[in-house]
Amino acid sequence: MRYLIFVTLLWAFSFNLIGAYLAGQVDSYFAVLTRVLLAGIVFLPLTRWRGVAPGFIGGVTLVGALQFGVTYLCLYLSFNVLTVAEVLLFTVLTPLHVTLIDDALNRRFNPWALVAAAVAVLGAGLIRYDGVSNDFLGGFLLMQLANFTFAAGQVGYKHLAQRYPSDIPLHRRFGYFFIGALVVVLPAWLLFGNPDKLPTTTAQWGVLVWMGVLATALGQFCWNKGATLVDAGTLAVMNNMAVPVGLVLNLLFWGTQTNLVLLTVGGLIILASLQINRLGRKQA
Repeated sequence: MRYLIFVTLLWAFSFNLIGAYLAGQVDSYFAVLTRVLLAGIVFLPLTRWRGVAPGFIGGVTLVGALQFGVTYLCLYLSFNVLTVAEVLLFTVLTPLHVTLIDDALNRRFNPWALVAAAVAVLGAGLIRYDGVSNDFLGGFLLMQLANFTFAAGQVGYKHLAQRYPSDIPLHRRFGYFFIGALVVVLPAWLLFGNPDKLPTTTAQWGVLVWMGVLATALGQFCWNKGATLVDAGTLAVMNNMAVPVGLVLNLLFWGTQTNLVLLTVGGLIILASLQINRLGRKQA
């Protein structure tokens, strides 16, 4: 749980850095490519190839392609047809994807995890809802694909770690993740990137280094490692915990106005969903 809490704080702060220094200023595809390359530089020297099951290597590579590559491409494409508020709103459905995918892989149905995820969605949606436009269906479907691939990646990694136990620590078996992400992100940059919108300031390059080394390398590893240590219901709920945390940090560091009543109520609802999940585990 501590891994997920740490990454929640890290990603919530990083999201605010993106909004302040990169969004609309630096080409999105270049930003994502830079994050993958920097993260690869961190993890690939640590990565073991010998003695690691080929199925695990292939699986983690696929996880990286889905959880980072496809997810972020869909996310950035959705900004072409959705407002920022709509993008944020539609991300809150991720917990439902997590529980349903985990149930499908385990060939079971866990109603408690699904209820907890639905309550977390309600809490996050209450915080983020700001109306939707009339022409949002295409963007909504893009975001659900992003939610699905992000959920499939983290649940898939959890199952891979369980299926392929090893004496080699997970951090020595994680570099394949960024190879998978690069397979998706590099062609996207070559096809759709705008070389006229590269970083021009020290602050922008600094944020990209932060995003690559901390938010992507450390963040993706710790989040996936944390996923192996908790049940699917807790993992689903934690996917939405960044919503209130991100808004609180935005208020404290950037002074952005937000509805404190909705923030408080929504945050309490998300915390309540954790208790619902714990109750379900006791009943199981």
